Amino acid sequence: MWNIDELISGVDKVVRVVSGVASASRPNPATRIPDGQLDDAERRHSAGLMRVNHVGEVCAQALYDAQGAFAKNQDLKRQFRQAGREEEDHLAWTAQRLQELGSRVSLLNPLWYAGAYALGALAARIGDAQSLGFVVETERQVEAHLASHLERLPPGDQKSRVIVDQMRVDEIEHGAAAKAMGAAETPLPVQSAMRAMAKVMTTTAYYI
Repeated sequence: MWNIDELISGVDKVVRVVSGVASASRPNPATRIPDGQLDDAERRHSAGLMRVNHVGEVCAQALYDAQGAFAKNQDLKRQFRQAGREEEDHLAWTAQRLQELGSRVSLLNPLWYAGAYALGALAARIGDAQSLGFVVETERQVEAHLASHLERLPPGDQKSRVIVDQMRVDEIEHGAAAKAMGAAETPLPVQSAMRAMAKVMTTTAYYI
């Protein structure tokens, strides 16, 4: 039976996530870094990359919410809550950086959230080990994606670079934690499907 307070809280969180309103529990790592001189093209490019990163964090919130809700193990539920809270820091940092760059979050955030939640729920329903394996593979792909952004960001955009680097460090830790809890290996066809879906998301979110 649904608890009305939990339902309201859950809906409120979804609205905040998809609209780009989030609060960080840790200081933004770029706070003390001066904004570099970027021309219009560089600013648009940085904004496109940070919008992609923000969408990734919207998806992370959905995945961890779903996997935590349907996990069978209480320790696993706590792990998903903790990881989700750290991912919310990323959500806040990327949203703030988008504002600084004079841009906005993706208009398709509700769609990204819904799709990621469905995937997270499916992974959790299959089993805890498979759900953890999904986390490991997701974080592996995200870490590689963030590393590529460190190479693609304009040289003068150190603020975005510092944020992305801290995100990368956190994603590696989340993947390692999931592996240590008994993650099963994600089948190769599923890994390939995940990469294909990520390609569609990143290409679209860069612009929309």
